[in-house]
Amino acid sequence: MIISRLFLGSLTLAAVSMIIFSTVSMLPGNFATAILGQSAAPETVAAFESHLGLDQPATTRYFKWVGGFLHGDLGESLSSNPGEPRFVADIVSSGLRNTLLLAGVTALIAVPLSIALGVLSALYRGTTFDRLVNGVSLTTISVPEFFIAYILLIFLAVRLRWLPTLSNVSDGMSFVEWVRLMILPVSTLTLGIVAHIMRMTRSAIIGVLSRPYIHMAKCKGASPARVILRHALPNAWAPIANVVAVNLAYLVVGVVVVETVFVYPGIGHTMVDAVRSRDIPVVQACALIFASAYILLNLLADIIAISTNPKLLHPR
Repeated sequence: MIISRLFLGSLTLAAVSMIIFSTVSMLPGNFATAILGQSAAPETVAAFESHLGLDQPATTRYFKWVGGFLHGDLGESLSSNPGEPRFVADIVSSGLRNTLLLAGVTALIAVPLSIALGVLSALYRGTTFDRLVNGVSLTTISVPEFFIAYILLIFLAVRLRWLPTLSNVSDGMSFVEWVRLMILPVSTLTLGIVAHIMRMTRSAIIGVLSRPYIHMAKCKGASPARVILRHALPNAWAPIANVVAVNLAYLVVGVVVVETVFVYPGIGHTMVDAVRSRDIPVVQACALIFASAYILLNLLADIIAISTNPKLLHPR
């Protein structure tokens, strides 16, 4: 089962890599013209494109790009100066580290919080607490992420002046300053994913609480906490794990908007800058990293869902 899922994931990634390469190649504008200027002679532009390898056939460039990616070589940035190459791996690595750090901090806060809110909402279904939590979750799901980011920015950074408007973290800063810079992007991402995980947890727990073995546990005198933790939550874990993995994938690939709003030096911000400058190798590398992370985490969610469900693990 795992081998078949890995094979399907590899095929999906191969198809996505073709889409990324063809789509990025169709971006409007020409990098050589952007660097040399609109008044550059056609011979100069052609020589510059030949130096960068942009005059090669698309299939040749695609297989060269994929082969280099498989060997850890993402190529050189088109913004490299003669004799001073800028490797894509060096450009992307720092941004990827910051993005993974942002996603990791958000996951450590959002996942336990959303599961706890979902369990409490299921236990106190129909109460004021349940209606309040569901109302807030529906609001955060309905509102675009950039709108939440700007609302937090206006109130917490501009009007109240509690937090800085930019989250330009860097190496060497103190831990307190790093925390202050991370609060706004982490809060924005947390509000975005808590609603999804909380509602799925609530729905799964409510479905399990109506099962006969839950009533039997209650008849035996088991405490509500034991009923939830020992009997309900383990049997509801499959859909919860699936939505957690999907939202973790979103944390990695969906940070582009948040990083752009708060000028956070992550891979999403790096990708936006590369699109503006028509730096095709950097754009392709960032897009393929996003796709790989999303496919891998969805594959992990699929495997968890199957391995925790006997009906799927042992089909007739």
